[in-house]
Amino acid sequence: MTADTPDSTLARFAAGLRPDDIPDATMARAEELFLDWLGSALGGKGARPVEAIADYAASMGPGDGPSEILIHRRRSSPLFAAMVNAAASHVAEQDDIHNSSTFHPATVVFPVALALAQQLGKSGTEFLAAAVAGYETGIRVGEFLGRPHYRIFHTTATAGTFAAAAAAGHLLGLTPAQMLHAFGSAGTQSAGLWEFLRDAADSKQLHTSHAAVAGMGAACLAQRGFTGARRILTGAQGLGAGCSDQPDPGRLTDRLGTRWAISETSFKYHAACRHTHPAADALLQLMRRHRLNAADIRAVTAQVHQGAIDVLGAVEVPDTVHQSKFSMGTVLGLIAVHGRAGLQEFDAHYDQPEVGAFRDRVRMVLDPEVDAAYPARWIGKVTVETSDGRVLADRIDEPKGDPGNMLSRAELEEKAMRLGRYGQAASRREMQDLIDTAWNLRRLPAMPRLLAPAG
Repeated sequence: MTADTPDSTLARFAAGLRPDDIPDATMARAEELFLDWLGSALGGKGARPVEAIADYAASMGPGDGPSEILIHRRRSSPLFAAMVNAAASHVAEQDDIHNSSTFHPATVVFPVALALAQQLGKSGTEFLAAAVAGYETGIRVGEFLGRPHYRIFHTTATAGTFAAAAAAGHLLGLTPAQMLHAFGSAGTQSAGLWEFLRDAADSKQLHTSHAAVAGMGAACLAQRGFTGARRILTGAQGLGAGCSDQPDPGRLTDRLGTRWAISETSFKYHAACRHTHPAADALLQLMRRHRLNAADIRAVTAQVHQGAIDVLGAVEVPDTVHQSKFSMGTVLGLIAVHGRAGLQEFDAHYDQPEVGAFRDRVRMVLDPEVDAAYPARWIGKVTVETSDGRVLADRIDEPKGDPGNMLSRAELEEKAMRLGRYGQAASRREMQDLIDTAWNLRRLPAMPRLLAPAG
């Protein structure tokens, strides 16, 4: 294997990571992230784009197999199970995010790790270690690509192929040389563009399903001797050169084995694009502090980073529930009118006249302090003009769910329960069993079937 390149160092880490290398607190965080992902995956049941991908998978894949398609309680091959589970977990907009990489790791890592762990009979501990390898890899690739990449590319789709390849390769026992080849094959398949937001298209779910399948396939091919570019990230015609104005190779190897980036990952509180969360939290705080309601507010200015403008600026008047989750005005309108921006609020009220009227009173402006802090920190600042002539301002320095403002395990359980029940994918009793499974993963000799077959 080529020595002393950032690509090969990252591959060597992903291949060589062992459960004993991972601190207990990091493994516990992986359990929490798995439960959070399960809720999001089950919450995708019934969503039209997810059901389309599931129908496609059913028409092309085996009718039985070792790996579980959660929303339909049926089994298939690892590839098609990962495809559907990855799509399902990225539609409710409740899956996790890592701030400085602007990357949603769970939705590409856990579908692959679960599918292969079930096929290979891997233990809960081995499953978690593979997930950690996927998170650590994907996060660093996202940081390497940086802000210029994210302006055009959906990082979860691009860095996600590497995360999926690392998780799969770890479970398959790839050597460092094979893992490097897997990265090469994963990277050459990296894709995913933000243009879909302008048309309310279904591409976001395709992004995650493709990343999971591409990464898993890259690892399985590497196991069979298939070769890939050894400098797919840092080479002269690699991903960094092609898809970023400012790639930072040092981020690929940043404190590998001592900085556990998985523990920096944030849980999403609102059921919307994460770029809306800082302003949503700041507005909610301001309204509570000054005892305002929606009718008291004449105008809102959300002071944001450039990434928020790049992504959210594409949506002015949303045409669908999912597109409304990328509308700053709609999210703040739900906060102001209904007190929260959760799943039910979006479904029932995203196009409500009162919410639409509030949406039209919201604008985003670039704020130098907020932009300078991003993406390491996602600061929320809002300025409100009231109907009686006052100008009020408020801020939050860490949105709800960030590592410094973390959801408790009780809150994570409640969130998972709500998501599982949202799409009627699981009963309350089944969700409690899944919660118990998540907290006891390290005691499991083999990853079990998580839900009973459909009756």
